[in-house]
Amino acid sequence: MALKEVSASVGCIVALLAGCGRSNNLLLGEVKATAGSHKIVVTDCYRFNVDPPQQIESGYRYTPCRDADIVIRNDEAIVNGRSYGRLNPNDSILVDHGAVSIGRSGGSEVH
Repeated sequence: MALKEVSASVGCIVALLAGCGRSNNLLLGEVKATAGSHKIVVTDCYRFNVDPPQQIESGYRYTPCRDADIVIRNDEAIVNGRSYGRLNPNDSILVDHGAVSIGRSGGSEVH
């Protein structure tokens, strides 16, 4: 392998790892955030930079990817315009390839 090819390979690996952080894993296509007491995970989202959730009137909005718009308003979870019901404190939201799951803080899960 020529030095040029090795340098290019190392450069690609560094660029990919630069896209990985506590809130963003470019290799797995996963982004994570916290909005209030709620943890949010979105899969199938391959972005180098993701803005954190924005505080809006009565809640939060998190749009890490074009096809994942998560709103928490008055403790109601709304993903891509569809309501997924009321959130309890510390409940989590998972948007996994478009399928939404609400993880209840007591351990159960709602789809």
